[in-house]
Amino acid sequence: MEASTAQAPAGTVLRVAAISGSLRRASANTGLIRAAAQICKESIPGMQVHHVDISELPLLNTDLEVDGGFPPAVEAFRAKVRDADCFLFASPEYNYSISGPLKNALDWGSRPPNCWGDRAAAILSASGGSGGSRSQYHIRQVGVFLDIHFINKPEIFTKAHVAPNKFDDDGNLIDPETKEMLRKMLLSLQALALRLQGKPVNSAQGNGETMLPFIS
Repeated sequence: MEASTAQAPAGTVLRVAAISGSLRRASANTGLIRAAAQICKESIPGMQVHHVDISELPLLNTDLEVDGGFPPAVEAFRAKVRDADCFLFASPEYNYSISGPLKNALDWGSRPPNCWGDRAAAILSASGGSGGSRSQYHIRQVGVFLDIHFINKPEIFTKAHVAPNKFDDDGNLIDPETKEMLRKMLLSLQALALRLQGKPVNSAQGNGETMLPFIS
């Protein structure tokens, strides 16, 4: 059943900071971010996805903070987080939890003043048998302290290694069903981000079903 689409008011462009928890070149999670960016270009006006690279961040060490400042790579990362209207996290599951690179990025962004607060976010994952579900719930737990408002539906737990293939050898998403779920997730994120900003959401009615954002 096709959900109705939420559209941003004319002239509104939401900047989505998208962070992959995997640093691997052919990462499926980074591939999910590329797919999200393409979907926004093709079918979601007023929403732009920007991949924020976290590979150059040093391991969190407060000794690196000097006179209230951060290392250059951290300063650049924090600026991108501050400039975003909302967030998209794509992460594998490592040992039943959040990947190390993503947790490191979340921690650097949380150093005072917290850069994450009071904005909308969505999580998706590509991983092994669970599809990354346990990592997502731990990200949500961390997000409580960071004051991030997550959408609750739809959930995307992509079993990356289960046939049929959902990604090609370069990590690009090729599965139509996952792409459609991702499109619905982005629409829900857009609606919640606009609502948190106090902006109206224009709904294009389809068959009467309304896609509402959920907050956690």
